[in-house]
Amino acid sequence: MQPRGGSISGINGNMVSVRFDGTVRQSEVAFIHSGEGRLKAEVVRVRGEIADLQIFEDSRGLKVGGRVEFTGDLLSVELGPGLLGSIFDGLQNPLESMVGSFGNFLEGGRIIAPLSRKARWSFAPAVKKGDRLSGGDTLGTVKEGIFDHLIMVPFDVKDQMEVAEIKGAGEYGIDERMAFLVGEDGKEREVAMSFRWPVKRPIMAYEERLAARERLLTRIRIIDTLFPVGLGGTYCIPGPFGAGKTVLQQITSRNAMVDVVVIAACGERAGEVVETIREFPKLLDGDTGRPLMERTIIVCNTSSMPVAARESSVYTAVTMAEYYRQMGLNVLLLADSTSRWAQAMRERSGRLEEIPGEEAFPAYLESVIADFYERAGLVRLKDGGHGSVTIGGTISPAGGFFEEPVTQATLKVAGAFHGLSRERSDARRFPAIDPLQSWSRYDGIIDRKEREWILAFLRKGNEIEQMMKVVGEEGTSLDDYLTYLKGELFDGVYLQQNAFHEIDVATPEERQVYLYNLVRGVMKSSLDMSAKEEAKSFFFSLRQLFLDLNFAGWESDEFSKLEGAIGDMMREGSKEEEWEFNIDESFVETRENSKRWRGKRPRPPVVEEEEDEGGDGEEGI
Repeated sequence: MQPRGGSISGINGNMVSVRFDGTVRQSEVAFIHSGEGRLKAEVVRVRGEIADLQIFEDSRGLKVGGRVEFTGDLLSVELGPGLLGSIFDGLQNPLESMVGSFGNFLEGGRIIAPLSRKARWSFAPAVKKGDRLSGGDTLGTVKEGIFDHLIMVPFDVKDQMEVAEIKGAGEYGIDERMAFLVGEDGKEREVAMSFRWPVKRPIMAYEERLAARERLLTRIRIIDTLFPVGLGGTYCIPGPFGAGKTVLQQITSRNAMVDVVVIAACGERAGEVVETIREFPKLLDGDTGRPLMERTIIVCNTSSMPVAARESSVYTAVTMAEYYRQMGLNVLLLADSTSRWAQAMRERSGRLEEIPGEEAFPAYLESVIADFYERAGLVRLKDGGHGSVTIGGTISPAGGFFEEPVTQATLKVAGAFHGLSRERSDARRFPAIDPLQSWSRYDGIIDRKEREWILAFLRKGNEIEQMMKVVGEEGTSLDDYLTYLKGELFDGVYLQQNAFHEIDVATPEERQVYLYNLVRGVMKSSLDMSAKEEAKSFFFSLRQLFLDLNFAGWESDEFSKLEGAIGDMMREGSKEEEWEFNIDESFVETRENSKRWRGKRPRPPVVEEEEDEGGDGEEGI
């Protein structure tokens, strides 16, 4: 399509009105000429001969009458080998290349190709001349890190096309023609290793969309047990500033049983992004021993980009996540924070002078958020394989007020709610997920009946705690006090995890089930206590044994010693003549996720612990 032109007729911040000739369509990309550079913009509204454009960069220096060029293309990203391990801005410009080319400060109006044109990829064909293919079918593979990256027919090819030419095995660049396809109607299509895809158009080159019935193991105990996430599902993490949202997402990205992680830092433009960029390249994958960055893509805003770039970063990230899903991989997309994205929409809506909704957010806020989360999903591909995109978004409601519009709009579409509490974070109870507010529609490692029982127990313990704040311990019965202490034990040794300890940071499913059984046995036992001070001293010592157990290597000598010490304490304090701990898995979900792991990333190895005198051993993950 030939470029069409126009001229600036009005400027309002990063919103520009352009008078154009010919036709212009919604979401079309345009370039606004500014000096020697060109500022990238997107058409957000068309009114007769006037198009309103949202600029993704600093608009200073623009003048009425300035030249505008419409491309005819929608806002798109480039898909192909080389995305993994990269750090992009919201427009898919590689930040490292931009800094290297233009110094320490990023210049506006500069565009760099997302994928390297110098790299050579070893291609292995998977089809032969005469085969018939359509969008999403595999032409061949190249090796990208630990994965076989599929070179696919572009997703916009709807009808069957015959392979008239296919490259043989060898090394090629991403722009070289790898295949030549011919349709029944005579249409021809050249296919390279890479192609472009509109970010606001979901990739649907699969056979069937499936329900998120299988859980995604995060190896975070409070999530996997009480508030699980479904593979291909959605969840949200709202919470006040400083409650640990970003840290929780980073821990999840390191330890969740997924193949690829895409991080969309769509609003956190300061310390959190800097920490992510600095730390991730240094981290090693606990399952493969290779750098974690090899299976991670980071999309973040830069300080030189306006808030409009927050929207583009969200869609850029989810499109790349869907691309890797088409390869049969399980992808986790983490968006931090969608509140900033919503604020960008509010700013744009105000400049467009649209009728505002609640708290001046646009009236279409709910539908836009729903469209984004609905791009998650578990799918069955054309070759019979499966792939998934799981979306988790953080929300930063002012003052931790969950009734505000962004949180409420997200709760209507999310499958799990991990509400962070200011009280828990102030008390250093991390992860600060409030078990009395959070919920999940997915199945975890324990069945729903058991989940209801433990949550009811925690609610009862909280009620007793609130009562004690009024009447004191002396106004509480011994039985109620023991219930309170049992709830505190479960909270302290099971729901809380030490993110800085190499073992406790991630708990495999087998160990979670074991630990839950052990704590559950304590909670269901009848203790022989005559005074509250005796009970307090007993639970203080018991809590310390459990904490030491969490830090010990799985089934190591130290682990066995601590397990025996816990048993001795319980036999001394129990009303029963003999307290025995027996593994009871009647309440454990039968879909054992760790045994059904079907991702392309290697499973955590089962490590036999070495005999060590008094040593902690190593965690077998």
